[in-house]
Amino acid sequence: MTPEQLVEKARLLIRLVDEVDPQSPMHFVGVHSATSEFFRIYAGQDSDFYKQVCTLGGLFTDSGIRGARAVLNAFISYVEAGLHDQLSPKRQAEIDVVSDFLQQAHALLERTECHPAAAAVLIGATLEEFLRTWVEDKGIDLNGKKPSISAYAQALRASEEISKQDVKDIESWGGVRNAAAHGTWDEVSDRKRISLMLEGVNLFIRQHS
Repeated sequence: MTPEQLVEKARLLIRLVDEVDPQSPMHFVGVHSATSEFFRIYAGQDSDFYKQVCTLGGLFTDSGIRGARAVLNAFISYVEAGLHDQLSPKRQAEIDVVSDFLQQAHALLERTECHPAAAAVLIGATLEEFLRTWVEDKGIDLNGKKPSISAYAQALRASEEISKQDVKDIESWGGVRNAAAHGTWDEVSDRKRISLMLEGVNLFIRQHS
């Protein structure tokens, strides 16, 4: 999701907050739930924004409304300052590890004595790890689905983190990885095809890092 879209969503929530009647606790509960879920997905469960909003849950008063509005306005300023795009040290370390794995996959493809399937398995595993840590970093729920490349892609799409085309690409790469993992050699014997997979995954990760 772009910074502009985040700001637009935050401003929509502010309008909802401003419409809350301090004498209507259940109305506040609904808006508070929407606000906390917004921060859980787009700022993360470890963010101060999410934690601050969670503390307002029991304040069915004007102070609770003012608090929710203040946190949302602070988040808008944070995003507009370009700080939302900054990676945490933990996330940066995870991405560095992923990059190292892709370099290893490239080295495998350069070695003619190695079957391309070996690189395909490593690329697929690297992609899955990148998606897994991304989902965890954003606090996105898989809604009971078994962890997999496809499940992570669908969850990220539902949270508007990636596009429909990204999902199609990820599903395709996942299919190649599965073919290699299950020994369907005819589908993974073309070194050029695996090289294109590596380039695609590399580009995808750089675009979303």
